[in-house]
Amino acid sequence: MRLVFAGTPEVALPALDALIASEKHEVVAVVTRPDAPAGRGRRMVASPVAERAEEAGIEVLKPARPRDPEFLARLGEIAPDCCPVVAYGALLPKAALEIPAHGWVNLHFSLLPAWRGAAPVQHSVLAGDEMTGASTFQIEEGLDSGPVFGVVTEEVRATDTSGDLLTRLAFAGAGLLEATMDGIENGTLLPVPQPAEGISLAPKITVEDAEIDWTAPALRVDRLVRACTPAPGAWTTFREERLKVVSARPVAGRTDLEPGRLAATKKAVYVGTGSHAVELTWVRPQGKKPMLAADWARGVRIAEGERLGA
Repeated sequence: MRLVFAGTPEVALPALDALIASEKHEVVAVVTRPDAPAGRGRRMVASPVAERAEEAGIEVLKPARPRDPEFLARLGEIAPDCCPVVAYGALLPKAALEIPAHGWVNLHFSLLPAWRGAAPVQHSVLAGDEMTGASTFQIEEGLDSGPVFGVVTEEVRATDTSGDLLTRLAFAGAGLLEATMDGIENGTLLPVPQPAEGISLAPKITVEDAEIDWTAPALRVDRLVRACTPAPGAWTTFREERLKVVSARPVAGRTDLEPGRLAATKKAVYVGTGSHAVELTWVRPQGKKPMLAADWARGVRIAEGERLGA
């Protein structure tokens, strides 16, 4: 099939690479978000998908909005058979959905209908799911509600951050998306409607959502830190300044600390929660680079009775 691939961030690259390498299909163009400012200099930078497509000599379309007439006209001229999508980042209007003969097929990083929305992996980690996966489905006007072509499953490990899990799903999902394109092309694969039961939503996790509540149980604190790593980053406050918690681990044997209360030794930093303590392993003070929590504690000289959070 002639494919127009839609995607923006680095997580979309394994799928794009797989389709470019496919002997059965041709990626004739990619659709991605417009260049955006990045870095300290706020220089305009192309998306990872745009950069990879340009390296491969593939036409790149960067509409400000997918409903723009110029974009719709060019997509109509290209006349793709199908448009595979991975983390494109914009809603597709009906006019765009109707152009390819086989529609738009999204690779979504959950086992639909669980975790429909922008942050399925983060919510899976936050909820303590033991199993998740990726799904390919036909895009329709509803939120991730279209019929499903196929799934792959992936175990959620006890120490997984969202970044860890998303990386594995990106590679597993690339194979699923390529197989889905094969099945659509040869007519052996038909989408199945999602069940009406088991629907859960995964809205974007904001910076405000990522603030640690030290009165919550240690298990909840651990999940929040891992779910918000690498972004937006779990955080708390110390001496009225923001402190990011890059990594932490529950310490089941220590229950002597009140929620938020700090205790530091030469090699470890502990914080009380609503159950047992957690050990901070890496932190990032405001305006500084990540550092070992023990090094941070020595630098700030934690006083007896000091605590994190409000």
